[in-house]
Amino acid sequence: MPDQPKTPLLDTIVYPADLRMLAESDLKQVAEELRRETIDAVSTTGGHLGAGLGVVELTVALHYVFNTPEDRLIWDVGHQAYPHKILTGRRDRIRTLRQDGGLSGFTKRTESEYDPFGAAHSSTSISAGLGMAVARDLDGRANNIIAVIGDGAMSAGMAYEAMNNAGAQHSRLIVILNDNDMSIAPPVGAMSAYLARLVSGRTYTSLRDAAKHLVQSLPKPLKEKAARAEEYARGFLTGGTMFEELGFYYVGPIDGHNLDHLLPVLKNVRDTHQGPVLIHAVTQKGKGYPPAETSSDKYHGVSRFDVITGKQAKPKANAPSYTRVFAESLIAEARDDEKILAITAAMPDGTGLNLFEEVFPKRTFDVGIAEQHAVTFAAGLASEGYKPFCAIYSTFLQRAYDQVVHDVAIQGLPVRFPIDRAGLVGADGPTHAGSFDTTYLACLPDFVVMAAGDEAELRHMVATAAAFDEGPISFRYPRGEGLGVDLPERGEILEIGKGRILREGTKVALLSFGGRLGECLKAADDLEAAGLSTTVADARFAKPLDVDLISRLAREHEVLITIEEGSVGGFASHVMQALATLGLFDTGLKIRPLVLPDIYIDHGKPEAMYAAAGLDAASILAKVFEALGQDAIPVRRA
Repeated sequence: MPDQPKTPLLDTIVYPADLRMLAESDLKQVAEELRRETIDAVSTTGGHLGAGLGVVELTVALHYVFNTPEDRLIWDVGHQAYPHKILTGRRDRIRTLRQDGGLSGFTKRTESEYDPFGAAHSSTSISAGLGMAVARDLDGRANNIIAVIGDGAMSAGMAYEAMNNAGAQHSRLIVILNDNDMSIAPPVGAMSAYLARLVSGRTYTSLRDAAKHLVQSLPKPLKEKAARAEEYARGFLTGGTMFEELGFYYVGPIDGHNLDHLLPVLKNVRDTHQGPVLIHAVTQKGKGYPPAETSSDKYHGVSRFDVITGKQAKPKANAPSYTRVFAESLIAEARDDEKILAITAAMPDGTGLNLFEEVFPKRTFDVGIAEQHAVTFAAGLASEGYKPFCAIYSTFLQRAYDQVVHDVAIQGLPVRFPIDRAGLVGADGPTHAGSFDTTYLACLPDFVVMAAGDEAELRHMVATAAAFDEGPISFRYPRGEGLGVDLPERGEILEIGKGRILREGTKVALLSFGGRLGECLKAADDLEAAGLSTTVADARFAKPLDVDLISRLAREHEVLITIEEGSVGGFASHVMQALATLGLFDTGLKIRPLVLPDIYIDHGKPEAMYAAAGLDAASILAKVFEALGQDAIPVRRA
């Protein structure tokens, strides 16, 4: 194992107060050491590397200039917060990132007082910061509130809603736009830094305020002309922006890696501004680590890797991933149907639609971090006879629920919703778990809700969704590899609302909805070995339910176990409703629903998380014996 990087200055820092004891001339070395430490830590744990490397200097400068944690520092999304964690008392645990029992990969209020707001979904920082700023004002306090938001996160409507409100509220709030999709040539950077120092200083703001007061005292015709002149002059000097139209005082752009540029601007803003201000800092994702700088995704998310070569230690897949199967299946359907379109909300790689785009670039739409818009955009396309597949992770579809209800479901528009990352997702933890989509979709009238039990079923569900024109339809599937079943060349169109039986038995029925089907088959093997004849059924549909299948399982078995990787209120609740309506609770049936527990499950390895949640084969086995009132019989697999 290689030695950890030597970090003599960083070794003296446990908390930001220690950082603030250093001379400004030491901060460049601190930043260099912090970057090396971040690279080394993530090489051990995996995680989000590029974003953190892009804000190393900004992180150092913010904690040096501002009195955190009294001054509130909010990191939007949290992907870039690893250097922040190292400087805020968590360096000794930084190599537990995203590990079972270790540090979260995002900011988390329960983890540190330096994380004033938890952020794993994007575009929330300005809203939260404004709330904190207003609370500060109501309390008569004087601390600073700083929100750091990326240029990608600024594409979400929520960010603009917050800025509009902040401009009208006029509370003192500092927003730093971390722009890593722009570049500044050195001469332009030097000039913009000079202008940024000038316009963020007390002299310029005082002159500007004086000019405004003067303008207000003029007669109306002159006032309007003077105001336009002042706006023109300010725009000429600073490149007046949309942010100023929203009520923010704009400063920038400045080089976010140059401490000589950052420090004076941050100090000026800290000491002089009373209303909302936006600092435009230009950074480079992956800065300082060549493999990340040259990578197409700037090492956004990485497995463990070799620091010297940058080579990631990715295990060899035994089966294709569900995401790839979805993408390839959609491509196959789209070759025969020119009405099929694909929509993503800034996740083309994560959803597999990058593969679709390679084949159908004009039929692929990346709308940015704007899930609400994505859903209603899809509704508009569907209203004109197209077949949009709006592919969004389960956890992110939550952000667009009103649009799903109002713009799609009530109007009966045939929008297709491929829902990736269903169930528990491992290292990203509860903020990214796909726990709730079955519950919040299956309650909607005339909404078809499917879940794939294996990768072949996913292929069939893509074909089924492509052929279904009678209203909205969704199909969910987990992260990671499939079960290794044989894949058909093309998917078959499933009969809506009909499940399937994989094996027949007489004593116990296991009714699976979704990605736990493989564990049900393992449990059935163990139950058979224990002398309990077991049926395994794949429900396929939570809505409409296969009532005939459910009725048969209930009438012909002593025990019925439902299994799903979703919250209470989902598939099992609909099964219970059907059984009650059919009067089958009076037959002595022993029914037990297995769902995700009513808690937020911390990050860890998926298999361990599912075991803890009671949704693995051993847990299914134990639940059957509990229902029968028997002690579990130890079973050894060959």
